[in-house]
Amino acid sequence: MEAQETMMGKGREAIEMIVDPGSFEENTVGGKSVAEEDYGPGAAVGTAKLDGKEVTIIASDGMSFNERFPVVYAGVIGMEEGYKMARSVYASLEADKDKPLDEKRALVLIVDTPGNGPGKVEEIFGMNKSTGAYQLALAEARLAGHPIVAMVIGRAVSGAFLCHGLQADNILSLDANFGTIIHVMPLTSVSRIIRKDLEVLEELSKDNPVFASGPRFFHTLGGVETLVETVEGMRPAIIEHIASIRKAKAEGKQDTLGPWGRGALGAERGGRALRPKVMDVMNKEFEAVADQYAPAR
Repeated sequence: MEAQETMMGKGREAIEMIVDPGSFEENTVGGKSVAEEDYGPGAAVGTAKLDGKEVTIIASDGMSFNERFPVVYAGVIGMEEGYKMARSVYASLEADKDKPLDEKRALVLIVDTPGNGPGKVEEIFGMNKSTGAYQLALAEARLAGHPIVAMVIGRAVSGAFLCHGLQADNILSLDANFGTIIHVMPLTSVSRIIRKDLEVLEELSKDNPVFASGPRFFHTLGGVETLVETVEGMRPAIIEHIASIRKAKAEGKQDTLGPWGRGALGAERGGRALRPKVMDVMNKEFEAVADQYAPAR
C-alpha cells in the first residue's frame, strides 16, 4: 500500500472530517463551558453531532503551543490539557446521568500525541494528578455506559496514550501508510532502561509486536480493534464502532470492550499467546491462598 499524506498535527482537521458539517461547538459540553478559550490549548474539546447524534469530542491539537508551559507543544498533553480533557468527560457524565443506556452520548477521542512532556513547574503542581484524573474520568464514563472510541490519526505514545486512548471501549487507527506511530517509548529509551544494545532491539522490532512501533503490530496485540485505510473511512468506522459498543453494553457484554476485551482479542490474533496461560496460573495460585486474604463470610 502506498504511503499517504500524514495526519500528524491535524487534530482539528480530523474533527471536521469526522463530525457532521459545522456542528462542533468548542469548550462546551452539556450546555456548560468546560474551559476558558486560552486554557489548555493543546486540547480541543467540545460537543458535536455525529450522524445526527450528540457526541463529546476530545482531540489533541498538534499545532498549538501553551505559552504558560513551554514544554507543551506539538500535541504534548500537559497539565492543563489533562484537566481540560477530564472536565469534558465529567461534564458528559453529568449531562447524561439520568438518561437510559442507549441515550448516553458517545465520546470520540482523536489521538495524536508524542507523550507527556512535563517541566519542573508541572511536576511540582501535580502533572500526574492531571493525567490520572483524565484516565479515571474515561474509565468512569466507560463503566457508566458511554460508548468511547479512540481514533489514532498520528502518534499514540507513552503515558499520554495511556490516558488519551487506552481507556476507550474500542481503539481505531489510520493504517501504517499514514505514518501513524503507536508505542510505549522510542527504542533508544528502551535500550537504556533494559540495558540491551540498540542494534538488538532494532532487529527485534522488525517482527516483534512488543518492540515495534507501527499500528499493525499493535493490532496483532489486540490493542487496535480496526485499522482504517483512508481518512474518509474514519467517520463511518467510528459510527459503526459506536453502534457495536452500544449493542455490547445493552447485552451486558462489557468484558468484550476496553482494556479487558483488547487483551482477549490479542490472544485470539496470536499476539498475546501466553496471556491466557499466565492468567490461568495466576488465578490458580491466588485461589490456593485466597482464604488467607479474603476469608469467606
